Amino acid sequence: MKRILTALVLIPLVLVLVFLGPQWLVTLVTAMLSALAAWEYLNMAERSGSHPSRIAVIVAIGALFLGNFYYPDQTAAIFGILSLGLLIYCTFRSNVDMVMADAAVSVFCLFYAGMTLLALTALREQANGPSLVTFLLCVVWAGDIAAYYVGRAFGRHKLAPLLSPNKTWEGALGSVAGSLLAAGALLGLEHLLKVWFNSAKLSYPEELWYWLVLALVVNVAAQLGDLAESALKRSVGVKDSGALLPGHGGVLDRIDALLLAAPVLWYAQVIHQRF
Repeated sequence: MKRILTALVLIPLVLVLVFLGPQWLVTLVTAMLSALAAWEYLNMAERSGSHPSRIAVIVAIGALFLGNFYYPDQTAAIFGILSLGLLIYCTFRSNVDMVMADAAVSVFCLFYAGMTLLALTALREQANGPSLVTFLLCVVWAGDIAAYYVGRAFGRHKLAPLLSPNKTWEGALGSVAGSLLAAGALLGLEHLLKVWFNSAKLSYPEELWYWLVLALVVNVAAQLGDLAESALKRSVGVKDSGALLPGHGGVLDRIDALLLAAPVLWYAQVIHQRF
């Protein structure tokens, strides 16, 4: 029940932000989400023996989003500079025998919790940005929900027992079906809005097959993102990354799928536009 109530509160707020929020607010909220996820990741990393500076990493994430907002074409350079800055900081701040571990954790956290989520702001800035972000969220959410219920009802064959014992192949296939259905429903809703209300709030200009293939690719990326975070948690012996969201665990637990799915959708769009 906590899981359902939390979703019922958060989902409408997210969709309002996606469609009505100015770009600076979308960037700010995404940066805050990134910082919370990074904080939880660093909490987990400390259980492995490293002691990275949380403040330095959070400041770097803030600088990454700020730099991307004002100079989006220089994002790679900004990330490189911040990564080198974290390395130098760890060189002088950490104990000599922990410099490598602390620097590795800090730079990877900047990439894993920060760089990946820049794809959300980049998608939102496109001509049909709100539609693309809605597609991403609905495909990931629907896949997650379908995996949970199909897996509980029909799950028999373990998908990756060493990484996530509760995930099954049946649940994974159910997740794919859920994402495809969500994509089809969004395209159907787009058609209805255009025909009945002459509205272009949702815009998916390509053919149906393109969005279904994209939904499949995004779903696979989301499931891999979920498994990757499960592996990280299992490696340090924790069940949840945090307890901020009732019934959902931590922020990182909720956005782990997006950390891979968002960049995959962004790069898929870039490749499609180029070719």
